[in-house]
Amino acid sequence: MDSLARTVLKDPVHILAFGFGAGLAPVAPGTAGTLLAVGLDLLLRPTGIMVRAAVVVGCLLLGIWLCGESARRLGVHDHPGIVWDEITGYLALMLIVPPEWPWILAGFLVFRAFDILKPWPIRDLDHRTPGGAGIMLDDLLAAVYGAVVLLAFRYFFPG
Repeated sequence: MDSLARTVLKDPVHILAFGFGAGLAPVAPGTAGTLLAVGLDLLLRPTGIMVRAAVVVGCLLLGIWLCGESARRLGVHDHPGIVWDEITGYLALMLIVPPEWPWILAGFLVFRAFDILKPWPIRDLDHRTPGGAGIMLDDLLAAVYGAVVLLAFRYFFPG
């Protein structure tokens, strides 16, 4: 086990921020974190929209502190292994997505695309906003961009 994994796995702040270890994936940790979020979303679906929305708000509020504290402890702003923001962003996007697999896959793809590409103003806000708020903000905006795309698709291609 490498030193980062030892550091992450012995600290509850890092365990959460790194998505219970998903962020330790050697390749594409953000994608690994989003895949974890797919499973969480599927588990939360039966609870209803109000509970799911409350979970997203709770994850957002906790994530501002959690991601900022994990980054501070690691000495790296927005370490790639911090995936709590991806988990929260994907769960936020899924609030507007039907529970069918094509929509779940489409949500995953558009969220990852916007999170990776960071079109304007996502990249600017990510760099200008310090701490945990900046870490969380880019993924929430990726979720908003994804929601616009998916809602437009549903509008222009109903049924």
